[in-house]
Amino acid sequence: MVHSSVSAVKDPATPASVGRGMPLGQKIRAYITLTKPRVLELLLVTTVPVMILAERGMPNLWLVLATVVGGAMSAGSAATFNMYLDRDIDAHMRRTKNRPLVTGEVSPRGALVFAWTLAVASTLWLLVTTNWLAATLSAVAIFFYVVIYTVILKRRTEQNIVWGGIAGCFPVLIGWSAVTGSLAWTPFVLFLLVFLWTPPHYWPLSMKYKGDYQEAEVPMLGATRSGLQVGLQVILYAWATVASSLLLIPVAGMGLVYTASALVFGGWFIVESHVLYNRAVRGEQIRPMRVFHASITYLTLLFVAIAVDPLLPF
Repeated sequence: MVHSSVSAVKDPATPASVGRGMPLGQKIRAYITLTKPRVLELLLVTTVPVMILAERGMPNLWLVLATVVGGAMSAGSAATFNMYLDRDIDAHMRRTKNRPLVTGEVSPRGALVFAWTLAVASTLWLLVTTNWLAATLSAVAIFFYVVIYTVILKRRTEQNIVWGGIAGCFPVLIGWSAVTGSLAWTPFVLFLLVFLWTPPHYWPLSMKYKGDYQEAEVPMLGATRSGLQVGLQVILYAWATVASSLLLIPVAGMGLVYTASALVFGGWFIVESHVLYNRAVRGEQIRPMRVFHASITYLTLLFVAIAVDPLLPF
């Protein structure tokens, strides 16, 4: 397994090479990189619209800011733990070889302290500024991403991202509970939506970096199965994602804006998924990143519609 080929490699961040003579600005940027800022963008996209939906209008702006800040620290903690635990395989992949723990900009000890600090700070922050439920859900999300996904699933099964992706579903629950202090069917429908969206979002990326995952011996589906098999799975999950988005209409009483958006943007996402599969069937060059970027655009536009819909009278 991965340890056989990777563990023999010297830890990329050795004490002798870490941070020596590094400018403060570069050091700060390195620690920010540990939090995976692009993932934090997704947090913002999914959290704020759910808070608007929960309030059926604009919630208190301080509450929104507090929830986003707490969620960002929580997600940053999980990402840093992930980079700390995966630093051995990150050194073998083009996509991750420049991460701070690989280049030596941050030491493993420094990253671990940073991760724990963010974890504790985010939990306490949400407990003080929102409520105990949001804080608890945040802590559970960190545990799920670090232990269930990174430690248990990632290196053992090609279904890793399916179940590990549950961690990315928690922001909708956190956002809703921050406003209401409770949970309901609506956030769980959104939880299901993000859960089903994650595989067709990530598997195309693993197809793009198939060689990297094979080199690191990480069994991502895109690296272990043919383009035809992965393409079919992407189609099935894309259809399921769009179907789950339509469940929100009766459950949350969504209006015309959301209904039209779910149908139009969902239809486009499905079409892009079929294009990927059809190229594989015809033996043509597969362009998985087209579906990857389409999935991000789809989810962003859908959650914008979730935010706009409660603010309109129809």
